Amino acid sequence: MPVSSCGLRRLELSVAEPELSVDFFAGVLGWTVIAEPGGSFSGWVGDRLVAGVVAGEQGWRVFFGGDGPRELKINSSVDTGRVLHGPWAPAPRAGEPCWVELMTAEPEDEYWVGELGWEVRPGVEDFVLFTSSRHGDPRPVAGRLTTDRASGWQVYFAVDDLEAACARVSELDGRVLLEPATVPTGRIASIEGPHGGACVLLEQPKGWGGTWAAS
Repeated sequence: MPVSSCGLRRLELSVAEPELSVDFFAGVLGWTVIAEPGGSFSGWVGDRLVAGVVAGEQGWRVFFGGDGPRELKINSSVDTGRVLHGPWAPAPRAGEPCWVELMTAEPEDEYWVGELGWEVRPGVEDFVLFTSSRHGDPRPVAGRLTTDRASGWQVYFAVDDLEAACARVSELDGRVLLEPATVPTGRIASIEGPHGGACVLLEQPKGWGGTWAAS
């Protein structure tokens, strides 16, 4: 079994209009944007890389820290290097990733356990927590929800004020797909930019995973 992955190495958003998309997320999440070679961009909060934005049509891709770079199922990969976001990383600041959740109609928990060295902790109803023990006691590192409403890894970003962030989404021609609501993870809203990149906003998470951080 590989060494247990303890969080995200990085994120990448693949969309048709990278510059317009990174400007949208910078406006909503307060990123500092840097132009990269080849027409791609990166978004930063302070000295921490949040995401790369590149040309394509695949949406969000998550890169978990691990012991060898490789492709995984769905929209994910393993990358080597320091984990920037996760249960043992510094607490998420506004604009940074603060959780990831796999939405799928066909749970394959054994696959993720085998590839990333995670354990499975039952949650509520059709939800489970994946935990990592890489640095001691198990901590929640990702979630999995069995559903036929969506598919793929869903990315969560921390915000200080959920209503204000949703207002910025509308001002920048994005869509609020799910109005602010309270779920087991915390207080969330689901949004999408005018050029793609649907994600979830989580208000003032105290740690990686919001309320799951204390579980």
